[in-house]
Amino acid sequence: MMGLMPEDETRPQTRNPSPATTMDAPTKPTASPTRQDPQTAQAADGPSVWVLRLVVVGLVLTALNLRPAITSLGALLEEVRDGLHMSGSVAGVLTSVPPLCFAAFGIMAPRLARRFGPGAVVCAGMTAITAGLVIRPLVGGTAGFLAASALALMGIAVSNVLMPVIVKRWFPDRVGSMTGLYSMAMALGTSLAAAVTVPMTSAMGGSWRLGLGVWAALAAVAILPWIPVVRDRTGAPGQPAAQHTGTPALKITRSRTAWALACFFGLQATAAYIAMGWMPQIFRDAGVSAGTAGVLLAVTMAMGVPLAFVIPRVATRMKNQGPIVVFLGSCGLIGYAGLYLAPAGGAWAWAVLLGISNCSFPLALTMIGMRTRTGAGVVRLSAFAQSVGYLISIPGPLLIGVLYQHSGGWELPIALMAGLMLPQMAVGILAGRDRTIEDEC
Repeated sequence: MMGLMPEDETRPQTRNPSPATTMDAPTKPTASPTRQDPQTAQAADGPSVWVLRLVVVGLVLTALNLRPAITSLGALLEEVRDGLHMSGSVAGVLTSVPPLCFAAFGIMAPRLARRFGPGAVVCAGMTAITAGLVIRPLVGGTAGFLAASALALMGIAVSNVLMPVIVKRWFPDRVGSMTGLYSMAMALGTSLAAAVTVPMTSAMGGSWRLGLGVWAALAAVAILPWIPVVRDRTGAPGQPAAQHTGTPALKITRSRTAWALACFFGLQATAAYIAMGWMPQIFRDAGVSAGTAGVLLAVTMAMGVPLAFVIPRVATRMKNQGPIVVFLGSCGLIGYAGLYLAPAGGAWAWAVLLGISNCSFPLALTMIGMRTRTGAGVVRLSAFAQSVGYLISIPGPLLIGVLYQHSGGWELPIALMAGLMLPQMAVGILAGRDRTIEDEC
């Protein structure tokens, strides 16, 4: 299977057939083996080098835009609540909207990709993010704010699903390195928005509307490289997905690997959302200052920048990714044990360990590409694993809040966090086995 062995991570050899190969192929008697129209030759040979470079730029810019709409809002949530006169319950709903939208809209991605092609859908997704981020600061009420946020999240949702699809289609022999590249860019965008939104807002006069709206500029830039890619007709990836394979529709719910990967994705997302939502409060309740608690969260998030590039490359060199799952899960268990026993005393160590554990996300994305053999398969598996996974992740942060409120401390919530790590490791081992969903279905 593509992407599994070390040699698959090398630069592909030229696709032009040798003269001997051309002569060996069956041809009609009237066909000329020595002359070929340049455009026809380029189409048969696949996308040009400049198109591939544009796809790489598009992947990186798209990945940078898959989280700032969320983390920038989190940084200014108090100001937004005051400015829109938003109740606490509505603000709580607002924080749970992203995974719900990811699940609801992500399931639409396969049908859209079959109809228009994945590149065109990602281009449209970046346009939706731009429009949502432009409109959101301009509205004067909560309903309009939620609707504009949902528009941006819809663009994020379909792009989330189709990123592994584009990697598998355009770079089938470099799944690990390309997944690592855009995972690293995604982690960088997440950390950047969380870190600079507040100081940037202060520098622009303290307007939360400007602080949120400025991220639309980054999303608008991400549209540009996809336009020539979509218009290009020389490479098969620019065509609708249905034209690339003759594979019948997969009944993906019959695949144990698909269910295992969906559960693994959901549990790692649960851990990530819990960390982003509650980890600073855990440290503050242990006596750590608010500023330091924010820096500790930034450290946890920043761990994903280098490791998101390394882990996929390592994963594609292994037939079974179970050992990586166990290593990441063990880091999480140790980090939660530290939070339980000495949250302030070893705060920096626990932040680093939990940051390593959260790198289960790029591993899950890598396994989506490795557990399929066809373009149709990766589209279906990506949509299924991410949609079901985000549904699974919705109750986690809410349950942690309920337990914290009723128990009056963090012992029980932290125990639950650690307990969830065990089934995450179990389903991750199942998802990491060397098999494909096409064989199981």
